Amino acid sequence: MADGGYNQFCPVSMAAEIICSRWTLLVLRELVMGSTRFNELRRGVPSMSPALLSKRLKELEAAGIVTRVAVERDSGVHEYHLTEAGTELRPIIEAIGAWGHRWVTTEATLKNLDANLLMWDVRRTLNTDPMPPRRNTIQFIFKDRPNSERNYWLIVEPNKDVDLCLVDPGFDVDLYVSTDLQSMTEIWLGYVTADQMSDDGRLVLTGSSKLATDLRAWLKLSVYANFEKKVA
Repeated sequence: MADGGYNQFCPVSMAAEIICSRWTLLVLRELVMGSTRFNELRRGVPSMSPALLSKRLKELEAAGIVTRVAVERDSGVHEYHLTEAGTELRPIIEAIGAWGHRWVTTEATLKNLDANLLMWDVRRTLNTDPMPPRRNTIQFIFKDRPNSERNYWLIVEPNKDVDLCLVDPGFDVDLYVSTDLQSMTEIWLGYVTADQMSDDGRLVLTGSSKLATDLRAWLKLSVYANFEKKVA
């Protein structure tokens, strides 16, 4: 799959030809994180063109890493699932992420801010257990971003997947989370705590006192946040 290939029989070389073409590791990351449908995968790689995503999925399917399955209840809809070979890549993907968290500098990481990706990550790891057993609407406001990336709404309802809206869903907002994108990214990555950001005035919570108090319980951080950084 890598352009031109390496022309080596070494297993590392052969594996690299399959999984190291541009975007492929990130598509695998999304599959490992539980995304199964094309539009879900797109939201995890927002800068990747739909045509290239389709191409990479077909390549992974041809390599026996992904299988494409029709959804019975939705005519014409398909899901992508990791095969046994794909599942074996999970610890490899996780290890690459852990290495990146430990050894890539904070400065380099924070040069790549992405509000859409950050909120997609927040949505899929959010812990709904501490929330009241009703619909809860949380609005994130990134005051430093242009209008297209300023407002995001998380809709949490009992027995439903958490929904992320980029357009006002029209529900009463239970909690407003006002901050800037870098501050929220630093919290998400575990560089600083939400309490520290609140004390510095870079994170302001308005609305439900329960949701605000329970922020540390329902706002789950990156899976890599607890790894010790080895470089500043």
